Amino acid sequence: MGAQVVILLSYVLIFFIALTIVAIGGMFSERSGVINLGLEGTMVFGGFFGLLTLNGLSATACPPFFIVLITILVGMVTGGIFSLLLATVAIKFKADQTLVGTAMNLLATAFVVVLAKRISPASSSSIAFIKDYFIVNLGTLPVNIFLPLGIIIIVVSWFVLYRTRFGLRLRACGENPQSAASAGVNVIKFRYIGVILSGVLAGLGALAYIIPTSGYWNASDGVSGFGFLALAVLIFGAWRPLRITSAALFFSFFMALSICYYGFFHAMGIDLNPDVGVTSELFRMIPYVLSLVVLAFTSKKSRAPKAEGKPYERGER
Repeated sequence: MGAQVVILLSYVLIFFIALTIVAIGGMFSERSGVINLGLEGTMVFGGFFGLLTLNGLSATACPPFFIVLITILVGMVTGGIFSLLLATVAIKFKADQTLVGTAMNLLATAFVVVLAKRISPASSSSIAFIKDYFIVNLGTLPVNIFLPLGIIIIVVSWFVLYRTRFGLRLRACGENPQSAASAGVNVIKFRYIGVILSGVLAGLGALAYIIPTSGYWNASDGVSGFGFLALAVLIFGAWRPLRITSAALFFSFFMALSICYYGFFHAMGIDLNPDVGVTSELFRMIPYVLSLVVLAFTSKKSRAPKAEGKPYERGER
């Protein structure tokens, strides 16, 4: 039983960190006033190029430290670049942010699948990689490198949002951009920054989700709705970093249970298998069903930034 608990907790931490990073990224975008429904596609885009970089560097004599560092940087930078699509179309051309985000999700998956099959010798959309570089040993305890990174991001994001001039101005752009502009704040600039930050963190979150869980990734599967679950975490967490971490922990437990449910319940003397009508698909849909239930009961009380989703017009009152 003890071994099964350890396995469950390890998966909880993996999903918790990845969910938190992506949700906090979405928070920066929506706090600036731009809805980012394209987190799913941004994760796919950033994760894909991060894995390509990892495989390319793994075939060289590059030291492990630099392999990890460059892989993470590439995932973050490409995520930020892809999010510029949303920033440009939604902020500059004032297009509907929901439609743009949806289009980004479709575009990213299609683009990545085509490119993966193009570069694969067997025309496969699956990418194998070595994940051992991202495990560090603290004494006798192996630690996923994304765990300390995620903790740092949680602390820094809270400090930046509530204890810096930048955070105050970013929040003002999402609450009342006209008042912020009258106080000398460049609303368009801050909205661009918010959206790009969301893309950077989505790219990092994609690697934190893909790399620790397996040694291969199928581009056709994308991130299996993980970006949409991060949006639910963002709303459930009321667009606040610390509440987002609590919401991410709640959903992460059920995501982890969907992977190791059989061994966990078997250790307690309960056999859950297809013969009794229980399949892995049943457990995998639990986090998403829970997100619908939770949002149905909490969305009325949640308070989004007032100017979220509204294009900024100079001179408008």
